[in-house]
Amino acid sequence: MSEAVRPAADARDGEFARGWKIVLAATLGVGLGLSPMPVYTLGMLAPQLSAAFGWSIAEVMGVMSVTTLTVVLSAPLTGALTNRFGARNVALCSVVLFGLGVLSLALSSGSILGFYLTWGFIALGGAGTLPITWTRLVNEHFQRNKGLALGLAMMGSGLFGIFAKPYVRWLIEQWGWRGAFVGLGLLPLVLALPAAFIWFRAPKSRVDEPAAPPVAMGGMTTAQAVRDWRFWLLAVALVPISFALGGAVPNMEGILRAGKLDSGTIASLTPLIGLSAIIGRLVGGWLLDRFWAPMIGTILLALPGLSYWSLMGGTIDPQAAGISIFLIGFALGIEYDFIAFIVARYFGMKHYGTIYGWLYIPFAIGAGFAAPVFGHDFDVNGSYVLSLSCSAIALLTCAGSLLLLGPYRTFEASERP
Repeated sequence: MSEAVRPAADARDGEFARGWKIVLAATLGVGLGLSPMPVYTLGMLAPQLSAAFGWSIAEVMGVMSVTTLTVVLSAPLTGALTNRFGARNVALCSVVLFGLGVLSLALSSGSILGFYLTWGFIALGGAGTLPITWTRLVNEHFQRNKGLALGLAMMGSGLFGIFAKPYVRWLIEQWGWRGAFVGLGLLPLVLALPAAFIWFRAPKSRVDEPAAPPVAMGGMTTAQAVRDWRFWLLAVALVPISFALGGAVPNMEGILRAGKLDSGTIASLTPLIGLSAIIGRLVGGWLLDRFWAPMIGTILLALPGLSYWSLMGGTIDPQAAGISIFLIGFALGIEYDFIAFIVARYFGMKHYGTIYGWLYIPFAIGAGFAAPVFGHDFDVNGSYVLSLSCSAIALLTCAGSLLLLGPYRTFEASERP
């Protein structure tokens, strides 16, 4: 190995040697937070709640709209609080509020309004469990391995997706839907909270290590970013992209049932979402570190558009369904990583939390309203063909707009906050 190559390799190894605790805490925080929990569990709980209270599937899926509206209001504030008080403090408080909120769902009565209000509290208190918070320290610490580190951190949602459905099914069989909410609410309190308290803090630099490059804390102010056309390109593109990916996942059981697959086949296929999301985060993160991110995002986010066509038929082939689910999960896996990576590369770290928070709004709008729209499509038409068709078109057209972002930006040391 040449002397020119060794320092770069040592720097890569050093980042993970000192930052693995941050990544692990972020993995648990993301995986057991507000972002994946309703997406991966509502599909299992909706029939139970519908049978218990007479709510329609679309009404239960309306939870996604409630959380979306709350996140739209709270995401920028969460980003600003992260910049002001630090990612660790915001994350710790939010994990506690989120866990307690999910526990309280076990006390739900037949009031759909009360159910929505509870989820509104969960989304408000749990906004600090979104990637806005967890990716802050990861982005600050990792430079050469930024994409891979973000992929590992965001892998938590994929891990949760793998065990969430079997776990919820087991909880329902043992203790009913109320026990399922208790089991879900305990997860962030028992696992994510201790990990964040112990590990989610910036590591101290070693005396013999060179200082981090200036770009680590350089960047635009929020006002500068909002005036940049790239910000609005991302904001506009993220709505249909997140709608297309966010609507299919919580409705996947229904989509497969509409395709005349039996319950056993459905149970064996749906965990592929979580598994492929993990692969998408790792492979996608590795690719983001080595190739131009907009190109990678365009390719990987457009592929599920092709897979949706195979889910529209009257009878779905199990093998084709497995491939389609894998592609959807793979794209879902890179989506969050891509946003965090893009914000850091094109807008810098100076006001990262606030800028990410504002860009999370269009993302949340698309994903949040998708699930009930998909559910309404089924309630009215008896199938998901219309929703899947619109989603396929959205992915194939909007993903390509990311290629307009241009080369990465660089920021001078004088732009440090």
